[in-house]
Amino acid sequence: MEIAIRSFSGVRSDVSEWKPVADFAREAENLGVDSIWTSEAWGTDAISPLAYLAAKTSKIRLGTGILQVGSRTPGNLIMTALTMQSLSGGRFILGLGTSGPQIMEGWHGVRFRNPVTRTKEIIEIVKKGVAGDELSYKGKEYILPLPGGEGKAIRSSAPPCDVPVWVASLGPSNLEMTGAVADGWLGGSFIPETGDIFIDRIKAGAEKAGKDFTSIEMMIPLSLEFTDDVYEAGKRHARGYGFTFGAMGSIKNNFYKDAYVRQGYGEAVNKVQKLWKEGKREEAREEVPLELALKSNLIGTSGMVKDRIRLYRDLGISSLKVDLPGETLSEKLDSLGKLMELVRSVDSEIA
Repeated sequence: MEIAIRSFSGVRSDVSEWKPVADFAREAENLGVDSIWTSEAWGTDAISPLAYLAAKTSKIRLGTGILQVGSRTPGNLIMTALTMQSLSGGRFILGLGTSGPQIMEGWHGVRFRNPVTRTKEIIEIVKKGVAGDELSYKGKEYILPLPGGEGKAIRSSAPPCDVPVWVASLGPSNLEMTGAVADGWLGGSFIPETGDIFIDRIKAGAEKAGKDFTSIEMMIPLSLEFTDDVYEAGKRHARGYGFTFGAMGSIKNNFYKDAYVRQGYGEAVNKVQKLWKEGKREEAREEVPLELALKSNLIGTSGMVKDRIRLYRDLGISSLKVDLPGETLSEKLDSLGKLMELVRSVDSEIA
């Protein structure tokens, strides 16, 4: 199993100085971290920081988690992927996700429609483009070249290369699509004890497409905290999910909440969302089950954390993308080093 990190895990997320981010990435690389990931919502984009980190590191893989599908044309994504793969010496991973209607329609002015179909088609087009094929494609969402115009099927002028494409997906149809066409899965809202509800769908998609399921990398994001006061830490993390279930989506579309509904927490998370939408935010935070937070993260003593790592390993999870505790870079790196030792110990059990 590999460990991954977010690019801002070692510094504040509202950075105005980028040197600490690069320092953090290099230190993580030296500790043996496999990959570092950027994201975007409505602030910094995911590519610019990654290009900067490509110049400051040498081994660590560089992934977007995620670029928002629909915010860029297929041709733009192809050019970006080819450029990043060249800049990084082959370390780039193109991570894509649908985002949600609030961002897509409110920020980008793009209709949030047929997200699974749109993602599938854009992956197929990107794979053609980076392989050096002419962009001739006829789908439900994308047609290249546009019919009735003067466009022609164009082949990229940049040298072709391999670009792994990973998808952030939570819903059943999106998970099956991921298994069918993607090289990796960016998971979330994931509890190992009920992880099969995600993995079985990915496997089904791969099998329908005649694809080897074991070739798909799978990564789960979570938070890490070493502590003897498990209740206090777990309760604090649980309260943080109040925003996730209440604000990260609408009543109709909250993919994170829906994923926990499918894992048996429907009554609790629906109540959290209802309270949040009514403006009762503190009450909403208190309603998040402690168990949900403890099972979704790595919280507790070293022995407890090690036991949780083992659950992910046994499910075939390739990487854990970890949010690190601590106020300073040094504290965060200490926790990261401790985690790396635990992962190596778990891996050695089956060596």
